[in-house]
Amino acid sequence: MVEPVLQWIASHPVETAVIALIVLLFLRSIRIANQYQRAVVFLLGAYNRTAGPGLYILLPLIEWQVVQDLRVVTHSMEAQETITRDNVPIKINAVIWRRIVNPAKAVIEVRDVGDAVLQIAVTALRKEIGRHSLDDVLREQDAISTALKASMDEATEPWGVKIERVEMRNIEIPPTMQRAMAQEAEAMREKRARLIKAEAEFAAAEKLRDAASVVMQIPAALELRRMQMITEVGAEQNTMTIIMMPSEFVELARSLTDVAKAK
Repeated sequence: MVEPVLQWIASHPVETAVIALIVLLFLRSIRIANQYQRAVVFLLGAYNRTAGPGLYILLPLIEWQVVQDLRVVTHSMEAQETITRDNVPIKINAVIWRRIVNPAKAVIEVRDVGDAVLQIAVTALRKEIGRHSLDDVLREQDAISTALKASMDEATEPWGVKIERVEMRNIEIPPTMQRAMAQEAEAMREKRARLIKAEAEFAAAEKLRDAASVVMQIPAALELRRMQMITEVGAEQNTMTIIMMPSEFVELARSLTDVAKAK
């Protein structure tokens, strides 16, 4: 079986070379794309199709491809100096998650998807921060990140790119502003402490007023309170004991003094 084939090859060298070339070209035309890959195929320079995943044919010499990865890609944006609405210079760096949803647009509409997304992020970040004051930037980071994502997603949609997520990672504030914010926070804490103390004193005064009303209605309660205070003082290890006289005795002594002066 082998000898006839070898004899035919030896007697037909041209045909054998042509067949070998065809087989080689066929083998080279077979391509395989992974599940997360797509091949943008061009025929003589014009867009032809998007192939993959799996097995596909790429015609030699007249077709070529650009393979795109459809997985989520992370970009770390360097710290960008920007100015808030209240004219405070700050530095912010962010992290961007993006994904290609249209491989053909990502190849045809933009030369470098990664660089284009970063440039859009820088522009959108400065524009969005300029709309907020420093306090808003510190308090509403989630809302600002959501607005950045929407703005970037609208800009990158013609490129076939989807912005999955945007997060501000770090905010650098000038040292002078940090000291001012620390002083403000300390003043707010002192204000709250004084308000709490004033509320406590007000509540205590109300209780004393209520107690005084009860004592005025029941005079015997005052005498019982005096005796209780004497007992409490005597229970302690004190060298001095204070005897509280009833108010009637004081009034009687004052009356006797006035009578003696009148004589």
